[in-house]
Amino acid sequence: MSIRHSLLALLQDQPRYGYQLRVEFENRTGATWPLNIGQVYTTLDRLERDALVAKEGDDGEGHVVYSITAAGTAEVRGWFAAPVERNNPPRNELAIKLALAMTLPGVDVQAIIQAQRVASIRALQDYTRARRDAAGTPRTGDTAWLLVLDSLIFQTEAEVRWLDLCEARMVQQAQAAGQAVTRPLSAGVPEDATPTADTRR
Repeated sequence: MSIRHSLLALLQDQPRYGYQLRVEFENRTGATWPLNIGQVYTTLDRLERDALVAKEGDDGEGHVVYSITAAGTAEVRGWFAAPVERNNPPRNELAIKLALAMTLPGVDVQAIIQAQRVASIRALQDYTRARRDAAGTPRTGDTAWLLVLDSLIFQTEAEVRWLDLCEARMVQQAQAAGQAVTRPLSAGVPEDATPTADTRR
């Protein structure tokens, strides 16, 4: 996530001080990725060093107000215009955990998959409920939050499908090695965590 460009985008809207930037970012993204206030001010210091923002003085209450410079405006326009690069995919803790579990003796990989499936399906249900609530009471800014929720829903659905694939590969591997499959594919998933047609709306 580019904090640098996100703060520039918010300053393009209007000058703000650090805490206002943090609140605006979290309001517009549904607080899905909370910002540490220290991280905001560290980023602002770097943006000022790079001449992308400038201090406008204070607001009369001791808050330093920042505004975007022409170079900062050009930078954020370039960010919006360019696709997000996939050259260095972000670390995926779940994929790393399963990859390591597969290579270590004595680790019950199927148990890891089952526990994660339950957690992922519950998260999917929570996101879906939040989306339904947000769509039912449209307010200014809700469209941005709906976009974030849609992204989270699609990512979580993909994660559940990927977990199914991981488990299917485990079964194939066990069968190829002549071992009995000790756990059915859906074992350990409580009924209330099973996806329904309503979950995907």
